[in-house]
Amino acid sequence: LGVTSALPGPGSTQMSMLIGRRRAGWPGLVVGGVCFIAPAFCIVLGLAWLYAHHGRGTVATGILFGVKPVVIAVVAQALWGLSKVAVPDVPAGVLAAGSLGAYFAGVDVLVILAAAGLLLTLVRNIPRRGAPSGALGLTPLPLGPLALSATHIGRVRSGQVFLEFLKLGAVVFGSGYVLLAFLHRDLVTGLGWLGNTRLLDAVAVGQLTPGPVFTTATFIGYLVAGVPGAVLATVGIFLPSFFMVAAAAPLIGRLRRSSWTAGVLDGVNAAAIGLMAGVGVDLARTAFTGPVAVILAVAAAVALLRYRVNSAWVVLAGAAAGVLHALA
Repeated sequence: LGVTSALPGPGSTQMSMLIGRRRAGWPGLVVGGVCFIAPAFCIVLGLAWLYAHHGRGTVATGILFGVKPVVIAVVAQALWGLSKVAVPDVPAGVLAAGSLGAYFAGVDVLVILAAAGLLLTLVRNIPRRGAPSGALGLTPLPLGPLALSATHIGRVRSGQVFLEFLKLGAVVFGSGYVLLAFLHRDLVTGLGWLGNTRLLDAVAVGQLTPGPVFTTATFIGYLVAGVPGAVLATVGIFLPSFFMVAAAAPLIGRLRRSSWTAGVLDGVNAAAIGLMAGVGVDLARTAFTGPVAVILAVAAAVALLRYRVNSAWVVLAGAAAGVLHALA
């Protein structure tokens, strides 16, 4: 868990890689990661095909209508749970609030994360007037791939899809839900591949299926470039994790033992909370199409936060409610 919390990429998938490595060495790392990703890929790819070819049917429309507001509640639940860990003190809270404001001001997501990591480690360590503790000093793991942020994609081709999601897999730091902020920045406001509605549909499908949230890439890849796009988007977004886990596993203890690098990681986590809140607001504007959608979101939030119902059941209930609403 310590390794996955300190690396960009999908934490649950990286956990499966580390368990595989522990059980069966380097081949186990590969098998663990691939076998964790493959079922979700197949399911999401099938749902993407159904969405593209039959997504305007009454039942499909109803499912998406019911699931989308529930997804907002799921994101809110994740935000609430993660904030208890990622925002433990006033400086982290200020950074989270500042990151939220910067998100709505249009500041680049990577700039927000980098600035938050640098500021928090300075606030925590400058008063000590000591040199960076630990042999690694300020090794900015989550900030290393910043050069990749310059990648720009024009027309949607399979190779371009691969490069875009390869970049995302290397730089998305924090919960899988932070991926939404990057997707919104790159694919909606930047490249124009998707609108808010289709992005939210992709997230909804990701919630309907088991496996890592990052398989949202499979759905989007299919929408913009067919089956080759789905395959390459999936490979692209997960590939960096295999290399990062292999490289960082022996070093991660030293990162957390250093007060300077620990401050960078904690600052990035605090900023991720602000970004999650910002993209949640953006998606809520799309999901809340009327009073029924708002009621579904409130009911889902109560079930998740008050009664701690498993999110899978809540999502299924939202889908059923959406179908009933569509058929009424």
